[in-house]
Amino acid sequence: MHRAILPLFVDFKDKFLEPYLDNNLKILEVGSRLENSRLLLRDYMVNDKWEFTGLDIDAGRNVDVVSDDPYKYPFDDNAFDVVISTNVIEHVQDMSRWIKEVARVSNNLVWIVVPNSYKEHGKADYWRIMPQGMEYLLNNIAGLEVIDVGMSIYDPGDTFGIAKKI
Repeated sequence: MHRAILPLFVDFKDKFLEPYLDNNLKILEVGSRLENSRLLLRDYMVNDKWEFTGLDIDAGRNVDVVSDDPYKYPFDDNAFDVVISTNVIEHVQDMSRWIKEVARVSNNLVWIVVPNSYKEHGKADYWRIMPQGMEYLLNNIAGLEVIDVGMSIYDPGDTFGIAKKI
């Protein structure tokens, strides 16, 4: 996770996850593999009742489950209460198929962060998404109810989206 995403995540956690402190939550991070960063979202999931699973298409640090297909995860429908993904969708060729799969495995909340203006990075770098694009993606493509979208106040180069299952 990029350092600038941490305060945005803390805001999300405080507002949307804290009400579930006494509940068992299953949380999935899509695109969880980290190479250089020392910041793991799972380190900020301090509740013992919350089960955190890291998913990626490559094995590595912070990955619990490897999916051979970026558009089909090895989980049942509605398997997770919360699905989060940061700085992943820009590396996915078919964002429509990807967001539909994210929505499929969520039974409640989805939180996504993506760059809207950043230099090309990684092996494959396809997209930059503005808030209106994020809203369209979550609502019209994934069929989720948008709660909030916007540009990060901590790094205006990031767009975030929060949505819930209808």
